This record gives sequence, C-alpha cells and structure tokens, in this order.
Amino acid sequence: GKGVEKDEKKELYHMEEAAIGGHPDARYNLACYEGRKRRHDRAVKHFSIAAAQGFDESIKLLLTMFTDGRLVNYSKDILAAALRAYQAAVDAT
Repeated sequence: GKGVEKDEKKELYHMEEAAIGGHPDARYNLACYEGRKRRHDRAVKHFSIAAAQGFDESIKLLLTMFTDGRLVNYSKDILAAALRAYQAAVDAT
C-alpha cells in the first residue's frame, strides 16, 4: 500500500504459505514470480499445481509458454499431465 515499504522476502513467504494452504491464486502468483526470475522448472511446477486446482489462468499461461517456445526444452508430457489434471478439477466442480 501507499507509504509502506515493500518487503519482497516477506511477500514471497506469505505467497508460499498461502500456496501450501491450497490457494490456487497464490500458487499462480508464485509461478509468475519464478518465471520472472527465469526459474522455469519451478514456474512449470507451480503452474501445474494451480492448474490441477482448476485455476484457469494457470493452464492458459502454461499453454502459452509451451506454444511460444519459452518451454522448448520441456516434454509435452508435462503439458499433457497438467491439462488432464486441470480437466479433472473442472469436471469435479
């Protein structure tokens, strides 16, 4: 907020705690953070977990990353597994 010093370590800690607690939006935010840091392995894992929780934006961004070549070194099996998990989560709701 305004007038408050930003503490990235504390922000990351709380995002991780929320993600561990099952909040898919926090998991998605962690994935975006890791992606910005160019830690694609971690980003893919977080996106996949959020997708398995039925989080739409996560599967969309994961698909985009595969199609635009950012994840060229990754197996399409990872994407297929994320898509299956996402569909199962959506079907369960």
